[in-house]
Amino acid sequence: MRALQLQPAATALARSATGLQRALSVIFLFACLPVIVSAQQGNSSASSQLTPLQLEIEQQRRRLNSSETEERRDAVMRLGWMKRAESSRVAAIALGDSAAIVRATAARAVLSLSPDEAAALLLPLLQDRDEFVRQETTYALGETRSRTATPALIALLEKEKKDGVRGAAVVTLGQIGDEAAVITLAELLGRRVPASGIINRVRRSKRDENEFVRRAAARSLGQIRSRAAVPALIAVVTDERAPDDVRREAANSLGLIGDPTAIPALRALRTARDPYLSRIASEAILKIAPG
Repeated sequence: MRALQLQPAATALARSATGLQRALSVIFLFACLPVIVSAQQGNSSASSQLTPLQLEIEQQRRRLNSSETEERRDAVMRLGWMKRAESSRVAAIALGDSAAIVRATAARAVLSLSPDEAAALLLPLLQDRDEFVRQETTYALGETRSRTATPALIALLEKEKKDGVRGAAVVTLGQIGDEAAVITLAELLGRRVPASGIINRVRRSKRDENEFVRRAAARSLGQIRSRAAVPALIAVVTDERAPDDVRREAANSLGLIGDPTAIPALRALRTARDPYLSRIASEAILKIAPG
């Protein structure tokens, strides 16, 4: 009988406890509300302090974590298009991406950095397992014009088997314009130019050098404008077995270098069977000895 009398009291107490818990929850929420609002305002304030460029860079940086290769590549491209040092530093993250196409794209995207800084980031990719990455990296190094890349490019030519990469390295050495590359480029024409200036034949590799590589070597020697290259270039223009395109580039390079010792060889080309070679030789003579 007494138990029955206590039951309504117990029920009322339980309801009272539930009401108390709710009240405490509301009190706790209001107590924490200033902290939550302050944190949100802090984040909003931090974002509002960023410039539009910084916000865009941060957005692309986050996209570099995407699982989609194409999205990462697009982010790298956008960072490169900004042409800012700060965007290039973020794009440099992608030089270690798992996808070759992203690494290759990143090679161009870091070019807004200083020449030596960009070159330092790119040089390790000359050892990349992917041919396309090595090729794009090599061309990107040419745009830096940094002479710090010369030794690595020369070393690359000694072991690289892919003609596309070899050609890129030769073109890049011409863009850089470092005289330290003259001997290596002269060897690619099939000759060696020692310090004495005497031309000696070198042992040929098992296969002839690719024609594009030889033509690029002749052109690059003209861009470097070193007289040390003159004997090798003369040897090419006077070799009727050499491809016409290679001889034309060699004749043009002799004109760019401007060494008078090349004039007799160039005069002999005025009667060459290739009319384009004949014309280029005549133009080269005028460059060396105007009038």
